[in-house]
Amino acid sequence: MASVSIECRLDQRILTLLEQRGSFNTRSFANEFGVDHQLVVGTVKSLHSLGDVIKSEQEQSEFWQLTDEGEEVAANGSHEAIVFASTDPEKGTLQTELLKSSPNAKVGFSKAMSAGWLALDKKGHGGPRVFRKVDTIVDAVQQGLQKVAAGDVSALSDQQLKEFKKRKLITMMIVKSYTVTRGLDFSTSLEKPETDLTPEMLTSGSWKEKKFKSYNFDALGVMPPSGHLHPLMKVRTEYRQIFLEMGFTEMPTNNFIESSFWNFDALFQPQQHPARDLHDTFFIKEPRHASEFPQDYLERVKKVHSEGGYGSRGYMYDWKLEEAKKNILRTHTTAVSARMLYKLAQQEKFTPAKYFSIDRVFRNETLDATHLAEFHQIEGVVADHNLTLGDLIGILYEFFRKLGITRLRFKPAFNPYTEPSMEVFSYHDGLQKWVEIGNSGVFRPEMLLPMGLPEDVSVIAWGLSLERPTMIKYGIDNIRDMVGHKVNLEMVQENPLCRLDKSPL
Repeated sequence: MASVSIECRLDQRILTLLEQRGSFNTRSFANEFGVDHQLVVGTVKSLHSLGDVIKSEQEQSEFWQLTDEGEEVAANGSHEAIVFASTDPEKGTLQTELLKSSPNAKVGFSKAMSAGWLALDKKGHGGPRVFRKVDTIVDAVQQGLQKVAAGDVSALSDQQLKEFKKRKLITMMIVKSYTVTRGLDFSTSLEKPETDLTPEMLTSGSWKEKKFKSYNFDALGVMPPSGHLHPLMKVRTEYRQIFLEMGFTEMPTNNFIESSFWNFDALFQPQQHPARDLHDTFFIKEPRHASEFPQDYLERVKKVHSEGGYGSRGYMYDWKLEEAKKNILRTHTTAVSARMLYKLAQQEKFTPAKYFSIDRVFRNETLDATHLAEFHQIEGVVADHNLTLGDLIGILYEFFRKLGITRLRFKPAFNPYTEPSMEVFSYHDGLQKWVEIGNSGVFRPEMLLPMGLPEDVSVIAWGLSLERPTMIKYGIDNIRDMVGHKVNLEMVQENPLCRLDKSPL
């Protein structure tokens, strides 16, 4: 059959060959005419865009191919054969010298010993000496690899191929190609269809003689440029929606800088507490001190710390205003909760309230894969008459149910400003164990009563981080890949919307 002239353009060459043969394989075409296969595939796809000129069907084939090391063995012999040849047939060879005889001598020596070609005399003259156990050998490895190179794999057993692959002498190659046939509108004369109807065509009437490309109504439009929400913000939106569904009001949390008074003292946390040290808290250099406090409330806080009150002995120490005035980067959003509860206590008549916040807090942490000096805290607070630990457990079950978490356990814990306090655990099906997911408790009277809240009002609260559930949701192992200068912006752009698997009622 006449061959197609190689001077023709590639698309014309393909059409001419189809006219002559009716069909062909793109890889065979590439080999026959010495053309890059990807160039052939690209031309076939280009012809597809002209309509039903050609048809193509993808095929996939697999074959074994020699690696660089495999090609060397096929040409020069296996490592074990080279070691055997390097061994003196009469006197033997010192093991130390033999292992230096070729780059892969250690592998070759091990394989030759396993094959029974060599013997080792550990008490030989001059040190351990290697002797030949047989006079001649057959290098089956070299012969097998030569068959692989020739494409005669059927002559080899599965065990041989497995061994060659294990030794990284061969690798499986997967090749995709196309079988091309004629389409209904096949022609060797190419006429590129028009893509646009122009004013000139309408004026001259030439559009009547033109062939237009069909509209692809399934094609996706160009995505408009837009911003993208960070995964943390996506998960935050879901948590915020849950709080709103439960009737909570969001607290204003835009004050990252807080006085030690509201961050610690108002929460009945003593001034000598380790959390108030430099290694746990960031202190502000300028302005160093806060100046405005509710004076009557400050005096009541001072008294309950230093002398006690409201049924408590306090901490019995010399409470210092200078320490309470120090400005810090807030270590928890509970400082905001304290401000809101104080504001609630100033009402003429107490009204129950439910507050929540989701915002940043700062701690002088050692940075690692799961800890940063800046992270987000989720906090819920409920204030009402005669609330009990049972109310707290009930609302926790409802809150976490909306997150898709139904198996909960509670463990007694200690917090300076809550009593009783509980750690919240959930059973993790993937890890097959109980893991801590939050902390909770009932605010102490020493914190609430100095604010001016009625004695029969209790406040229950709980908190958890935002980063940990976000990392689990989006499969992020290192928190520094999610927050900070190492963040991959493509990760931010491509991550899907957050939809928590909420449990049914």
